[in-house]
Amino acid sequence: MNTKRTLIGALVVLMALGLSSFKQEDDRNFQIAKNLDIFNAIFKELDLFYVDTLNPEKVIQNGVNGMLALTDPYTEYYPEEEVSSLKEMITGKYGGIGAAIRYYKKKDRIAVIEPIEGMPAAEAGVKAGDIILSVGGKDMVRGDLKPQEFSEKVSEALRGEPGTSFILKVLRPLKNDSTVMEFKITRKNIRNNPVPYYGMVHDSIGYLALSGFTDNCAKDVKKAFIELKDKGAKALILDLRDNGGGSLQEAVDIVNFFIPKGKEIVVTKGKIRQAAGSFKTANEPIDTGMPLAVLVNGNTASASEILSGSMQDLDRAVIIGTRTYGKGLVQTTRQLPYNGTLKVTTSKYYIPSGRCIQAIDYAKKNADGSVARIPDSLTHVFYTAAGREVRDGGGIRPDIEVKGDKFPNILFYLLNDDLIFDYATQYCLTHPALVSVDSLQITDEDYADFKKLVKDANFTYDRQSEQMLKTLKEVAEFEGYMEGATEEFKALEQKLNHNLDRDLDYFSGPIKEQIAEEVATRYFFERGAAMQRLKDDADLKKAIEVLTSPAEYRKILSVPEAKTESDAHTASQK
Repeated sequence: MNTKRTLIGALVVLMALGLSSFKQEDDRNFQIAKNLDIFNAIFKELDLFYVDTLNPEKVIQNGVNGMLALTDPYTEYYPEEEVSSLKEMITGKYGGIGAAIRYYKKKDRIAVIEPIEGMPAAEAGVKAGDIILSVGGKDMVRGDLKPQEFSEKVSEALRGEPGTSFILKVLRPLKNDSTVMEFKITRKNIRNNPVPYYGMVHDSIGYLALSGFTDNCAKDVKKAFIELKDKGAKALILDLRDNGGGSLQEAVDIVNFFIPKGKEIVVTKGKIRQAAGSFKTANEPIDTGMPLAVLVNGNTASASEILSGSMQDLDRAVIIGTRTYGKGLVQTTRQLPYNGTLKVTTSKYYIPSGRCIQAIDYAKKNADGSVARIPDSLTHVFYTAAGREVRDGGGIRPDIEVKGDKFPNILFYLLNDDLIFDYATQYCLTHPALVSVDSLQITDEDYADFKKLVKDANFTYDRQSEQMLKTLKEVAEFEGYMEGATEEFKALEQKLNHNLDRDLDYFSGPIKEQIAEEVATRYFFERGAAMQRLKDDADLKKAIEVLTSPAEYRKILSVPEAKTESDAHTASQK
């Protein structure tokens, strides 16, 4: 009898829960229908009665933007005319001439900043520093457009169906003048190279840079990796710095080169069943024993964090650099009416240890719409396959942290004012040929020429220490402390008195490095820039140090002895 009453009671509770669930769902559906009706009615009333004529596309787009602002930065709407940019981001392919461009404010025009090696622009003779005057007979002038809009306009004009030809007219700077030049260029399918550089960097250590996880990039990595092994590589450095991610599947395929078949690398979890998935290594690996180091930084994100994080969780590589970005979200695309596309976050991903490295909870926005990273105190401990502690909620923390040099304030303004870009153009006019990147050196004489160019341009920049000192004086005066601190402020003003010559000399090291990188790009394209950066790379040096010390490499990937003994003692007490 008691059992029957218990069953009846349980059934009543389940029915109540079910009815409650149905009621909540009905309430939510009602709220959705109600507010869509209100939105629709407001637009109709405005369109009919508002004193000025509204642009329906702009008004509705603002409403869409308002909805998307409540989600995360990765959930985006692409109308029909912008879908091609989404496809390019995913595939890394487009029809065009193969050249990077940007706004050049000195001429109020668009400049070519980097033709891609082997692509139509470079093959036709277009060079970095060329100022675009017209495309296919159409003048490329800014008019009322913003610089970014102007760049997009010129980019759109340069792109088109592969096989179509046009005349590109440019203004080319010369030693003491400039001249107008014309090039007939035939567009072709352009694919951004996901492996900008690979080579041997130290005896038997190979180096491979991966810039993005576009379609089929795993094949490029495989080809480069096998070639490095053929050249005698016994260890590998995989550079994922500034790699913003891309295809999850490509990341898993690359992990598979170093991890045995059948290992679960990523699990995805979302609100609906279709968002859940498991990604395992599906093929036989290339090399499961070669020592590996993976370089990361604050711009290493998404698929890059899947690769570096899973290699860390499986104790397969030493991670070196600075903490990664912390993007543990997965996006999929949904087709919309009128050929639009919605890229929407549908799930979070979890790497082998079980952790999700998402650093920001976008569901918990502040009243002003701002978001903050999850503090370290609220993250949780997980364990690698060997038992090493790792944490969730804030990107991938490197096994070895290497703090890079700070970016000088003056260098930011030199780049922003195109002065390094201009000097590189001038340098190439007076230095017609370089044998190799190794032979490139910015001499003191070269740097003196650069300093002259900077002074002739009447260069000025925001000196933050002066601004902060001014603010401090105002606060001190407001709070009544100025009278007793006048002499100290005068002394500090003298010490912080900026002098352009002094600043250019004091920061000559990083400025020369940036000049050399720009020049290397002019002569040897993207691979030249990559090779130049490696000449004095703290992360690379540390990776080589670790990979040339087998004992140190094993120690990093093992559980500390003190912890092992502590765990054993705890187990014996139980």
